[in-house]
Amino acid sequence: MKQRLRRNFHVTKTIIYEETLIDAKEHFWTFIGSFLGIGIIGFLNSQYLTASDNVFLLGSFGASSVLIYGIINSPLAQPRNVIGGHLICAIVGVAVHRLIPTQLWLSSALSVALSIVLMQITKTLHPPGGATALIANIGSPKIQALGFYYVLCPVLAGVIVLMLVALVCNNATSHRSYPTNKDRYKFWNRKYPLSFKSKRLLVRK
Repeated sequence: MKQRLRRNFHVTKTIIYEETLIDAKEHFWTFIGSFLGIGIIGFLNSQYLTASDNVFLLGSFGASSVLIYGIINSPLAQPRNVIGGHLICAIVGVAVHRLIPTQLWLSSALSVALSIVLMQITKTLHPPGGATALIANIGSPKIQALGFYYVLCPVLAGVIVLMLVALVCNNATSHRSYPTNKDRYKFWNRKYPLSFKSKRLLVRK
């Protein structure tokens, strides 16, 4: 009994130590990346629009920054997910809002639900994308007036800024590497696992 308690105490102490360990370099580059990413988008917004417009600064970009700069090894933070997720959600959000412009609750719910499913199908799941689809429905009149231009600017333009900053800041030191799979574009070398049904068919042959 004493040995078990001692072992559990040791495991708990180790977990607490590792989870609360401060990595100064990691936190520094997380701060620099997120500051520059959002800062550049905000600066562009202030240069080309009035301070009250805030068309470029979408709430979903803040959520993306948490993943892109804070959890850079997460599958949800990879370029394919960030770019693809935001674009798909923006297109769906605008399209649904145009189809159902008067029922805000219905267009909002349908936009988010369809966006999640399409991101699952295309393997571009990125949680902040749901907010991008929602903003297309509940955003200010200026955002809604953009129509499908909303997909290109602010969504695509903002995502490109975030990604360019991420490629610099997330590779600034030897212990940071982004994206995690740099050979993802080489689809001709990609190996796909066989499904259970396919394995059974091969065995029969």
